[in-house]
Amino acid sequence: MNQYKSIIFNTARQEYALHLADHSEVARVVTEQKGFYKVMTDTEEGLLCQVTGKMRFRSASRENLPAVGDWVTIRKDEAIIERVLPRKSKFSRKMAGNEAEEQIIAANIDTVFILSSLNDDLNLHRIERYVILCWESGANPVVILTKADVCTDVAERVSEVEAALVGVPVLAISSLDRTGLEALYPYLTPGKTVALTGSSGVGKSTLTNELLQESLQKTKEVRDSDDKGRHTTTHRELFLLDSGAALIDTPGMREIQILQGSEGLSTQFNDVEELARSCRFNDCSHGSEPGCAIRIAIEEGSLSEDRYLHYEKLQREIAYMERRGNKRLESLERKKWKSMSKKRKN
Repeated sequence: MNQYKSIIFNTARQEYALHLADHSEVARVVTEQKGFYKVMTDTEEGLLCQVTGKMRFRSASRENLPAVGDWVTIRKDEAIIERVLPRKSKFSRKMAGNEAEEQIIAANIDTVFILSSLNDDLNLHRIERYVILCWESGANPVVILTKADVCTDVAERVSEVEAALVGVPVLAISSLDRTGLEALYPYLTPGKTVALTGSSGVGKSTLTNELLQESLQKTKEVRDSDDKGRHTTTHRELFLLDSGAALIDTPGMREIQILQGSEGLSTQFNDVEELARSCRFNDCSHGSEPGCAIRIAIEEGSLSEDRYLHYEKLQREIAYMERRGNKRLESLERKKWKSMSKKRKN
């Protein structure tokens, strides 16, 4: 048994003491599949549970149900999850498709390792989207550039990403020869939780295996045709490392649509918003107005036009999704109370 496990669960019991009933036990969600949740307690590794019918009925959206990383209370003898305990952070995105539905990737995380390969697939705009989601979640982002062993200009690529992500740590590693892995250890200390995210084939499962020092996650070789790894992880899963840290591996994301992100956008593009506040006119559209600090910065070269245009695009997308989200929440609430009213009449 992990030497830190009892300490971690004792800390959780103290933190959530006010939420515990006499028959309840604290557990942490390890994985979810088809409505069942595998949870970890301080004495068991993989107890399979379901939520109560009451919890499922009262859940207006997927957000109200357990997610990987959640601390929950369970009735162990009945294998039932009674409630989701208050989250300190929640890394989520808009689900794929047209609905403004939230998908929680991981809960109660301290750090998100955003993985991207050091090959032709390196995309700064995509990384920025991950960073915004991360800032919005309440966790801290760390960008991990993988497969450094196949890159001939590692330092140059790291500098390029650092310039776009001011204040975000950017690390280059190779899981193949373990280069750079020691830089990850300060984030993997007892009681901390780190989630891995990124596109398919960037090396999340390989890194998980290296940190676990076991081949628990399936991996596949890089395709020769396009220099991309193949997707192997099919569900989110939490692992407890020997260091006492929890690591959450996640499937690769094909779409990174931002459901909510105003705060994350402001954090990531603080330089752009600071410039906007310096414009001569408060309602400056950053077009042809005199005294526009944005246009002056672009002309002088201190702000790239590409960065500003990407900021505008994300700003429009977030505003649109937040409007849609509000309408959807109103609709869900109406349906919920309508259903409850019908049940009372029957």
